[in-house]
Amino acid sequence: AVARRRGALTGRTRRGTRWAAAIPLGTIAVNLTACFLLGLLAGLGATAPSQLYAVAGTGFLGGYSTFSTACLEAARLLLDGRGGAALMHALAMTAGTLLAAVVGMAVGMEVGMALGSTPA
Repeated sequence: AVARRRGALTGRTRRGTRWAAAIPLGTIAVNLTACFLLGLLAGLGATAPSQLYAVAGTGFLGGYSTFSTACLEAARLLLDGRGGAALMHALAMTAGTLLAAVVGMAVGMEVGMALGSTPA
């Protein structure tokens, strides 16, 4: 009975691993964090010096995020005949990064208001 349960769990784990391998999760994680951090900076508004926003936002986070890589990965998945994985990747990137930016801005605005500033 224990071996049967362990076998079922292993099978489910393998299926999850195959799904995760089908989607380039590293690129999604990088873009999610970049969008959250950029949203956070934008939400901080006047609290964050304009030089910080330019260097950290446009410079570092712009170079850190990999939107072009994400698009290329989705195209490769599509051309490899893995349309479902390409669609999942594109949807996860679009919805996830938008949500991350919104959450980052909300957090930044709360912190900025606590510090007495207005959003950028």
